[in-house]
Amino acid sequence: MSSLNGASTNDISRATSPGTDWRQADSSTDPDARDLPRIRPRTFPYLRYLPYAVEGEAERQGNLTEILKHLYVAVEAGDFSPGAVHWTRELRSWLGLKFDPPRATRVRLVKLYYELALAPGIDPAAAERFASMFMILTKKKHYLRPGKDLLLDWRPLYKELKFLVLPQESGMVHTTNVKRNIRTLTKLAAFAQLYFDPREIPAIFQELLPYYSTSFAECAFVVVGLINLLMPTAPAPTDEPKVQPQYYLPTFFHLWALMNRSKAFDVHFLDLLSRLARDALTAKHIPFSATGIFTEDQSALIFTAVLRLLEIPVGQATSPYSTTVDVSAGLALLLDRDQRKHPVAHHIARWIIMSLSPASLDQSPSIMSSLEGLIQAVETFFHPSNSGTWTKTLSQLVYYLSDFFVMRWNREHSGEMEVPEERRLNDAVKRRFVLCLRDVVFMGIYAKSGTAMNFSLSTLQSLAFLEPELILPGALQRIYPSIQGLVEVHRTTSSLRSLQVLARSMVRTYGFRCHVTTMLGLALPGIDANDLDKTLHTLSFIQAVCYNVPLYDLTQGRDDVQGSLAAVQWVTGEVERMEREGANVQLDYRTTLDAADEAMILRSSTASLGEFLLSLLGRVFTLLENLPDASRVRSGSPEENVVNTLPATFTPLFAALSPELFDLALGKIADFVAEHVIHQARDAMAFICNALCKINPRKALKRFVPLLVQAIRTEIDENGAASSRTTGADVLPRDRALVWNISMLSMCVVHVGDAVLDHQQTLFDIATYMQQRCKGIPTVHVSNFIHHLLLNLTVTYTADYSLYEPDVLARGVQIEDWGRSPKPTELHIRWHVPQRAEIDFAVHLFQSQAERAVAQLHSLTSPTSSVKRDGTGKDWSDDVVRNLVLLRLILSGVSVLFDPTSTSLDEAEKPTAKGDVEMSGLNGHVDQTTPDQDGGAVLSDMDDEEVKPTFPYSAGYPLNAGDPLQATVQHLRVKIGELLHHVHDFLTEKQEDDVSCFTALYTVYRSWFVDVGIERSAQVLDRVTRLLAADIHPYAVSGLRKEYPRPLLLRRANVYHLQRLRHNAAPRKKSDLDEKLLLDLVESSVSWYTEIRRNAQSAGESAIKVVIGARPLVIPPLLRALQEAIASNDFPRIKGAMFSLLFGSLVKTLGRDWRFTPSLIRSFIDASTVDKPSIQKLATGATYQVMDFGRPQETLVLLDEEIVQALAPAEPVAERIAKKREQVLKKRRNVEAKKAELASELVDLARASHWKKASRTAAMVINLGMRFDTIASDKMIDLITHGTIDSHPGLRGLYSGALVALFSLVELRAYCKHSYENYLLDKQDLPTKVQVPTQRDDPTWTQQYMEAFSRPDAEYYVDHDYPGWLLWDKAMPAYTANPTNVVRYDELEQRVRRQMGTLLTKEWFATFFAYLKQEPRDSSADRFRMASVMMLVFAFGLVLAEITSATLDDIKDEVGRIYDDGSDKHQHRATAEILGALVTAVIDEPVAIRNTVWEYAFPIVRGVFEDGLTPENSTYWTTFLHLVLSGKDPRRSWPIIDWLANFRLDMSSNAAFKESSKIQLLQQCIVDAGWHFQLEKPILDDFLTHLDHPYKGVREAMGQTLGTIYRTRYHESYRDLDALFAAQNQASSIGRRPYEASAEFTATIHEVFARLARWRQERTPGQQTPSSYTSGSKTVLLWLDATLMSHECTQLLTFFPDVFMEELLHMMDVKEDPELQSLAYHVFRHLPNVPHPAGEDQAFIAALVRIGKTSPLWHQRLRVLINMQVVYFRRLFLISRAEQEALFECVSSMLKDSQLEVRLGASTTLSGLIRCSPVELRTAVVYELRKQFSKMLRDTPMPRRAGGGTPTPEHTNIVHTRHAAVLGLGALVQAFPYMSPPPIWLPEILATLAVKAAGDPGIVGKSVKTILSDFKKTRQDTWHVDVKVFTPEQLEDLEGVLWKSYFA
Repeated sequence: MSSLNGASTNDISRATSPGTDWRQADSSTDPDARDLPRIRPRTFPYLRYLPYAVEGEAERQGNLTEILKHLYVAVEAGDFSPGAVHWTRELRSWLGLKFDPPRATRVRLVKLYYELALAPGIDPAAAERFASMFMILTKKKHYLRPGKDLLLDWRPLYKELKFLVLPQESGMVHTTNVKRNIRTLTKLAAFAQLYFDPREIPAIFQELLPYYSTSFAECAFVVVGLINLLMPTAPAPTDEPKVQPQYYLPTFFHLWALMNRSKAFDVHFLDLLSRLARDALTAKHIPFSATGIFTEDQSALIFTAVLRLLEIPVGQATSPYSTTVDVSAGLALLLDRDQRKHPVAHHIARWIIMSLSPASLDQSPSIMSSLEGLIQAVETFFHPSNSGTWTKTLSQLVYYLSDFFVMRWNREHSGEMEVPEERRLNDAVKRRFVLCLRDVVFMGIYAKSGTAMNFSLSTLQSLAFLEPELILPGALQRIYPSIQGLVEVHRTTSSLRSLQVLARSMVRTYGFRCHVTTMLGLALPGIDANDLDKTLHTLSFIQAVCYNVPLYDLTQGRDDVQGSLAAVQWVTGEVERMEREGANVQLDYRTTLDAADEAMILRSSTASLGEFLLSLLGRVFTLLENLPDASRVRSGSPEENVVNTLPATFTPLFAALSPELFDLALGKIADFVAEHVIHQARDAMAFICNALCKINPRKALKRFVPLLVQAIRTEIDENGAASSRTTGADVLPRDRALVWNISMLSMCVVHVGDAVLDHQQTLFDIATYMQQRCKGIPTVHVSNFIHHLLLNLTVTYTADYSLYEPDVLARGVQIEDWGRSPKPTELHIRWHVPQRAEIDFAVHLFQSQAERAVAQLHSLTSPTSSVKRDGTGKDWSDDVVRNLVLLRLILSGVSVLFDPTSTSLDEAEKPTAKGDVEMSGLNGHVDQTTPDQDGGAVLSDMDDEEVKPTFPYSAGYPLNAGDPLQATVQHLRVKIGELLHHVHDFLTEKQEDDVSCFTALYTVYRSWFVDVGIERSAQVLDRVTRLLAADIHPYAVSGLRKEYPRPLLLRRANVYHLQRLRHNAAPRKKSDLDEKLLLDLVESSVSWYTEIRRNAQSAGESAIKVVIGARPLVIPPLLRALQEAIASNDFPRIKGAMFSLLFGSLVKTLGRDWRFTPSLIRSFIDASTVDKPSIQKLATGATYQVMDFGRPQETLVLLDEEIVQALAPAEPVAERIAKKREQVLKKRRNVEAKKAELASELVDLARASHWKKASRTAAMVINLGMRFDTIASDKMIDLITHGTIDSHPGLRGLYSGALVALFSLVELRAYCKHSYENYLLDKQDLPTKVQVPTQRDDPTWTQQYMEAFSRPDAEYYVDHDYPGWLLWDKAMPAYTANPTNVVRYDELEQRVRRQMGTLLTKEWFATFFAYLKQEPRDSSADRFRMASVMMLVFAFGLVLAEITSATLDDIKDEVGRIYDDGSDKHQHRATAEILGALVTAVIDEPVAIRNTVWEYAFPIVRGVFEDGLTPENSTYWTTFLHLVLSGKDPRRSWPIIDWLANFRLDMSSNAAFKESSKIQLLQQCIVDAGWHFQLEKPILDDFLTHLDHPYKGVREAMGQTLGTIYRTRYHESYRDLDALFAAQNQASSIGRRPYEASAEFTATIHEVFARLARWRQERTPGQQTPSSYTSGSKTVLLWLDATLMSHECTQLLTFFPDVFMEELLHMMDVKEDPELQSLAYHVFRHLPNVPHPAGEDQAFIAALVRIGKTSPLWHQRLRVLINMQVVYFRRLFLISRAEQEALFECVSSMLKDSQLEVRLGASTTLSGLIRCSPVELRTAVVYELRKQFSKMLRDTPMPRRAGGGTPTPEHTNIVHTRHAAVLGLGALVQAFPYMSPPPIWLPEILATLAVKAAGDPGIVGKSVKTILSDFKKTRQDTWHVDVKVFTPEQLEDLEGVLWKSYFA
């Protein structure tokens, strides 16, 4: 079904069942297995069920061979598009018909398409097609077994990805060729990954891990993204230890820990680990425990990540993720999977379910216990009252959990997943799983958000599938009250929807099925015209029941069951029992209900079905009578949905009825139709009649036809209906009864088969009669009736709707048949196949109606027409429209009788020899447009002219070749075509503004063209497929194949028949008549009238697609029209022509067919000056398409010859290939010549025209004129270079972009040694680049390497950040410091450079610099512009090479002039850009030149840095610094680095900005140099000494810089890959802990905090002015904040408990400095979010407890509470039991605190802690605390206060104790806000509070009342259930406190 369910199934099916292990069954054991096309046979035998003889397997395979032969020829000849693309389409079509290629062929194809999709040099658009074919071929796992049938190489894919995301080693930007779409590559990876060889894992690591670095964080993100995309997770062979998961998992966890607080990392790793879990499940040799293939530590870490990913808000905590970390992902964002298709919940669920096994039942921790812990921790977030951003993720999570579980359960049981016995899910696991999710799902189905509700309902369905006995009692217990209308409306809707998803499980479950008929009866009131949504759900529920239950009265003919009494009594008893027992009701029918009794109750329950049917029809009739008026109906309104749902419900309903009940329904409906006319319910009623007639055509038609025909005659004869034309679109009241009856009749005769022959004459006569007598709107309905009748007679379709096979019906339906559906392989389908009598009748009807309409139209368009066209009345138009509508409907009604092969021939010509096919498409039309006769064929695209064979397959065509009827039909079609042409000419000449006639005419045109062989204009196939998909959706169960009710399986067969028909209706050859009509459409596509244009264009679009060679025919006249319209400024026609040419399917042909392209481009450029906004908008929309025409064609595609050869056909095709290749090359040459010619013409145009036109032209020229082989023409270079200093800013931008492209092309050619092949292979030879071997075996190597960065001199520069950060490779890329060999340019490149050199004069630079200095037009453009720098870098390159006429000295003069006095920020911007370019330009130059430039530039820069920086210009200079330093060795810019690193704070200076801006520059410098920055020592000393700097700006800069310095000090530098793995494996299963604080760092921190403490003592409390303490604290806080928000936050962990926490709390107490307070609070809240490694949290928790219990300041006690709750929740899976108890003990003791705020805080915290604890702990804690607090309350009675005055200390103490007890009990109540019914112990607590403490005065009494009223408030929805838990006495106790009387 995947093809129907669209995206959802494909994506899920990929991600789910693991492929079989790749070494198990081999060909040796099972000789046939190799040759079977699929590993698993098809579930549905499509071909066997067709009602006609089908082709043999040999013919199908023969056609495949033919397709592959053509494909091979196309690929070998280099004809990728259109050739290979066309044959790919054919192949797709062949596969779409459910044919299977032999497995070996499939393997060869997969390899070929993988190769084609990634081949260097191939056109990206074609590559997309090949990639999608690759995905189709590997879509399902059962086509090919990974490892056994197919292995793919990961390298080609990696190479493409690397190009996009890993920093280009060359630093060259490729502007000249469009690269792949990253989305396609990531999708390709998802499909190909399965077939990568697991033995390649070490190679993948070796390739990727050296790039890992957090110093330049983007690298780390890219590496993890790539590992996730490329690493194969299939189980590897046992004999290679290095590819077993536990060998590399510790390293994964280590890499994960290196990047803390990043959401992207969490998502990637969960995705990867969940796939690993899936694939390892089936591998026996991978150890598997209670935590799956992972260790306990690993599993706990993963669950902690899951908890983070759900982003549940805890208390006042901030998010666990830090945006500053993920922001640095940069290019790695491209590697993310599509979040919509792969939500993170999907990964989480896959990981959990694929790690489950019976082993996790009795151990703890295990996957099962952790899952329960997870769900229990977040269960309150499922409640509808508690919704937020987390709602969707949580509901998705439970949905995927249940879905994966069901899938795994089903596939394990069907043997599709071969899971080792001890890992298989068993009933105990299933039961625990369902119980774990049950409660949250019952909350979720009432969700407020629609998506969450849908997810929850699907989950409910899956859980009921797994354990109906656990789910159904709870469901019924909720559904009965809400469906009987006892609770809120929204719960009723949810209940109806739950019934709909549970229907199938109920029907199939013993005992519960006895409730089904009662439910049907109870649901009926849901059909209500005032609440259409509820109506929809009710109808869907009835539909769900009818698909599973036969509506037969099973009491008939039995004595043991009397009517429905037994069932009614039993159900009433059950409902009462559910009310009595409340939510924990156990309905265990298997043990309590005897089988005979159950059968009797079930039989008895069917006795009331007759009443149900009558009452249902009654309600539906009432609904229809009250529907709102149809004229206002908008699409998608609830009314419309109801009308569409009715037939979907009634078809299965009538099909399920027993014959007696069917007669009953027929009678009721026939009477209703006869007695009523409800205009707005016309369609709905007609659908219902249709449903009746389809089930039993003979019986129904016998009742309906005479009745309706009689009514129609009466209306026309006696009431004068339809006697005059109508204005407007509404049906007149006079005509309504007639239209009602016609609609009923027309729906009664469609899809009912040959039963209509019984009424042949009646129907024929009434059709003729109505055509003669009717006018106005009813005539459309009459034509529709004829249309339906023709369809019914000629089309092949399934005519079988029964729930059961014929043999079951024959023996009589029994109880056992409830919920049973036949297997897809055991069906017997009744089809309707047109018989001769039907065809005769159809042709007769078609002929009589068509000839009459043709005659009428002829007379209307003749000069002597009886109806006048005087322009006043509309009678003439009406008559024309009426006849045209009739023609359209009868044409599409007999579309099946037109044979596509014979329609394309004219009467005169019969099939000719194959030889002249080549020219037939050129039919002489082309030669007028192309002067050179032979050039036409060579420039054009053979695609449109060459008639390619498609392979028709039998699809039950009803007529034989020589049949006279075929000739009749054919002849009539031609006659109608000629008439259409005549009408078109007449209208164009006489009535060119008659829009309604034209509209009708073009719809006939469309039908005439497209409805051949299948009624394509009605999109039958799409519609039927969509409806089927919607109906199947509720029955699709993961892991089961097509377990659908029988009617749906039959519809699947019908869809398959339609697919075959659609396949046969391929494009056909064009006849002369086709040409005539196509040209008519062209003429009207450029009409003056918008509506006419639109209709003609859409009809033309449809027609072009079905006629071969139509495109070259229609393009010339359209182009001519466009040119003429532009010349005469005729706006509407310009629009029409542009739209037809550029916004439809012609644009592709235009781009390929260079006979037409040049004139189109010229016209397009002319159109850009037309002065009309709407035309400009059109032109802008098409610009990119037109620019693309100029792109260079594929000149060279590199393929692996071996892979292509594997497809070589048996017959010799070398000659054909050679001929074809010659054609392709010739065409390519001619087209390129044309492009060059056009380019040169446009260059001249661009020079001479207005800027508007020039900018369009320039855009075209750039694509047309630049080529790898010729670079560019002199004229073009001239144009671009001068254009860069044009006075118009827009043009300047365009041209300077082109200039950069031109320069890069020259450089690139030189680097690739002037060879295009090198360029495609990315082989670039950079003269300065060297590979430096690393001495990684020398233990001091890393240290030496680092020290080298602190000295200016070097023999080579290391520009990349990653070498050696994580591990050392054998060699690293570097660049020589004193380059001697220069880039070698060949003659062509030199010529271009020289020509540019002559143009770059001093004046040119002066002008360009002046433009740089201009004030930008808008403030957003006011920044350092990289584009101008890029351009200048190249220009200066020429200056330094002394090719230009301007010299370096000239440039220096100009810079002096630009900088002037530096007073204006624009001067600074321009100077920064120029100097940045100049310094960048000399990077690869010899030392002498470099020194010259630096000696000139550095003094200027130093001057600015020292004195010239202002807040306005500092950003320009920061960017300048970034440009000069980033991605480069710091030693390259030593003067700047050295100068900045020597900066020291000047405490005497009062120029705060100067100081802070220098520090910012220094920070920028450290960020860019990363761990290569080695001059940090003195800076650190300086900053740490002056932490208490008086100026805020300086402090902020210092704090940030300190953070940056410490962040970049970390690196790991393992010797090599093995050393890395070994170190991690030794450390633990989760790798080594990164970021250990060094001794030096620890000492520093201790010293700093000791100093802060000292300063704190020195500060006088209450001091208003800043002090050393406040200033120093702020600097430190900023530094901590920078670190804690970053990935290396864990390096501070050791200092949390003793050093940070108390000091932070002290800072929060400085009331005089709010800034310090808020900063300290901000940092304090970070602490619990920092992930502690397992077991390292004791000290932190102990410190929290210590401060909470002992701190003398209540603020501090209150604030630690915040962190307690957060740390408890975040570390739920890592925290030890002792720590949990310590926290509980601490918080409950804090309830007795002397300060009220602390007590209240402790109460909230306590309820939070209880709420998110696992159940066992929760129960124990609640029990303890309940005892403790109740005792406290009892033991300290409230003393009577003696008189007024101050309370005594004893009294206060007692109040505190009582308040503590009240708050403690209140916390227990609030910990379960949504649990319904509340826990057993809760009522007692409430009663205790109410009796013992509610009367207390003051705060205690107030707290009690708040607790009680909150309790009631959260339970309003469920009070009817909850109230049952209380005893009457308890309720009385509560009465007085809770429910006050209004008047009290």
